[in-house]
Amino acid sequence: MTTTADIKTISIDHVTIRSGKDFSAVRSKLELLIPRIDDRIFTLLRYRQTERALQELEALPSLSIFGFRDHGALLQVAGLERQSVQYDIGNPLTASKMTRHRISAGLYAPVRVLLREDTGGVAFEYDRPLTTFGQFENLQVGEIAQQLDRDLLVALETAAS
Repeated sequence: MTTTADIKTISIDHVTIRSGKDFSAVRSKLELLIPRIDDRIFTLLRYRQTERALQELEALPSLSIFGFRDHGALLQVAGLERQSVQYDIGNPLTASKMTRHRISAGLYAPVRVLLREDTGGVAFEYDRPLTTFGQFENLQVGEIAQQLDRDLLVALETAAS
């Protein structure tokens, strides 16, 4: 049996949103604007209660925080003191609408967003969904990614303001 690896080069737009605000204030505002996802949805899906899960999914806000990692704390092993949190942000229903057309879109859903200290404030960084999902060259995925792109930009700019 032979295995192959296909490699494709893609162009990605990287977005940085800077703010002069305090790290804690921006983090708090982000976490108020974008709530943590209720894991009960995944329990419903695990037990194949799809109709109830769909009702729950349709009631979700356009964006939710799936999880986060404190990269600043991780830097302590290198003797550094930095504030930096990586978030997984998205919407499971949005992801399912994309992956039904291209299952590989699951690689980028949810979107990774980094909130980090920056000179004189903080910055959000992420790869623009329109370009990451654009590599799949699928009209339906592209339309959904375009809305995700707008929703994410508005939320992060609001959190940073």
